Amino acid sequence: MRHQKKTVKLGRTAEHRKALLANQVCSLIEHQRIKTTLAKAKAVRPLAEKMVTLGKKGSLHARRTALAVLRQANAVKKLFDDIAPRAAERKGGYTRIVKLGARKSDSAPVAFIEWVDAPIVAEEAAPEEKGKKGKAAKTPAADPAAKPARKSSKKTAAPAAAGETKPTE
Repeated sequence: MRHQKKTVKLGRTAEHRKALLANQVCSLIEHQRIKTTLAKAKAVRPLAEKMVTLGKKGSLHARRTALAVLRQANAVKKLFDDIAPRAAERKGGYTRIVKLGARKSDSAPVAFIEWVDAPIVAEEAAPEEKGKKGKAAKTPAADPAAKPARKSSKKTAAPAAAGETKPTE
């Protein structure tokens, strides 16, 4: 019986499992969201949350402890500089797991694991880019130039569709 045995073995040796989970957390830090099997996502969650807790402490000892676990200096830097400050007001629950259903090839349950605070940052970044494009398009010089270009593209598309040849410029 496996009473009181919390470790999910994932069919790997202890060292392989430790390396796998560390790499998954580093990928989560780098990409903000990763797609993996549900069992791995559930195994990654406690380690990722411990790393954020270390990041919130911010001490040199916490940084060295995180580096000992993750073994990637750039991931530790991003964790302490970007992710931990975002979660400063949160007392826990830094990650979420979103189930995606079964994988087609082997029917393994697949899920996203992502930072809870990440989508808010992504949504704010997108409107800024659209705002810049919108301002550029609203300038008086840009609007008249854009309208004839649209008309000319429609005129050139019609003869090509009818089978007529167009002289090459």
